[in-house]
Amino acid sequence: MTADVLMEDNHCLAIVKPAGLLTMGDNTADETAADMAREYLKTKYAKPGKVFLGVVHRLDRPVSGTLLFARTSKAASRLSDQFRRGTVRKTYIAMVEGQLTGRGRLQDWLRKDRTRNHVSIVSETAEGARECRLNYRVLENSRDQTLVEVRPLTGRSHQIRVQLAGLGHPIVGDLRYGAQDALGSRIMLHAARLEFVHPTLKTDVRIECHLPDEFEL
Repeated sequence: MTADVLMEDNHCLAIVKPAGLLTMGDNTADETAADMAREYLKTKYAKPGKVFLGVVHRLDRPVSGTLLFARTSKAASRLSDQFRRGTVRKTYIAMVEGQLTGRGRLQDWLRKDRTRNHVSIVSETAEGARECRLNYRVLENSRDQTLVEVRPLTGRSHQIRVQLAGLGHPIVGDLRYGAQDALGSRIMLHAARLEFVHPTLKTDVRIECHLPDEFEL
């Protein structure tokens, strides 16, 4: 699989992550987006040996869209710090089940069961609970599905998937969190845009990723 590059310079590389592809390796030997990015750099610049690539954030395996890597250790440290502090602006497009209207903010407390890789909405006082917030606005409706723009204000695991399901509108294809039907290797969640400060130039960077055709209602 060849990398679809959205942005590249001496310190950053952003690619389109296809749905169904891991961001980085797990206990399987499956190809990852990081492998794909390294192979792209190795081939383009004829680099011998290992290619440095810093993984500064992740997308869930069934999610598509904008994935940013660092090409230097300095960039990796500075970009990771921006993600950790929550200063990176992330915009997603989701197709959810049912008819949702208007716009709003969701605020929940989530807890992750790491043994099951499953996240649940819990009470504020529950052990391990972490506050999660996101803003959403409806873009388009059909009879039984809604296209929604989502801007997470915190960066918790599975946050968008769980919070939209908790609202009564699970993401289409997301069986793990209550969707009616599976869509193979993907769910209808797409990382459409990243906005951050360049790690060395200190300029504002905005990277956008086209919406796949299947998101048309």
